[in-house]
Amino acid sequence: MEPASRPRYYPLFVNLEGRHVVVVGGGRVAQRKARALIAHGAEVTLIAPSITEEIERFVADELINFVGRDYVGGDLEGAFLVVCATDSEETNRAVHAEAESRNQLVNVVDVPELCNFIVPSVMRRGDLQIAISTAGAAPAVAKRLRKRLQEEFGEEWAEYVALLGDLRGVAMRRLPEEAQRKRLFEAAADSDLLERVREGEAPDAEELFDEVSRTLAEEP
Repeated sequence: MEPASRPRYYPLFVNLEGRHVVVVGGGRVAQRKARALIAHGAEVTLIAPSITEEIERFVADELINFVGRDYVGGDLEGAFLVVCATDSEETNRAVHAEAESRNQLVNVVDVPELCNFIVPSVMRRGDLQIAISTAGAAPAVAKRLRKRLQEEFGEEWAEYVALLGDLRGVAMRRLPEEAQRKRLFEAAADSDLLERVREGEAPDAEELFDEVSRTLAEEP
């Protein structure tokens, strides 16, 4: 039975586009976190007395808002999500306490007891994302599993998933009933489409719709 002291994390993918996110810290870990948040469309405010050269470039390119001082109480107002990456236990605990008091999502890097969410190890192929978590118990295991998945799911999966997404858009326009669409999606997923994409063949979504529809019509 799982120990009562270990949180049971609910897996969730969050849209951060346009969301206010506060990062406390200016070192390499904060740099990595800020880079990922920027890539996902977050509006990042970074608070630190000193920053890395890469963070300086983020500031120069106006990719983040920078507050050049130590964190103080009240800095988290309006934040949707908070990431704290400092070497100061006092700062880490203060950030966590303020975020919790505001009912915000907060992650104090490498301090699980000061987190109400954790970031999984993620394997990405375009829109396909496979997240792996051990609830913080064994990060090295999650990393190894991610590397295995990267070997199993090649770059062709990005195009394959994108094509199926386009097919979904066509089906939504051309098939009025949900049952019809479901049958088409399942037939496309069960077809040899992935292998064809792997070999360099790339039908467009309209062609694929017509092709799968003909196959279904020929079934007894």
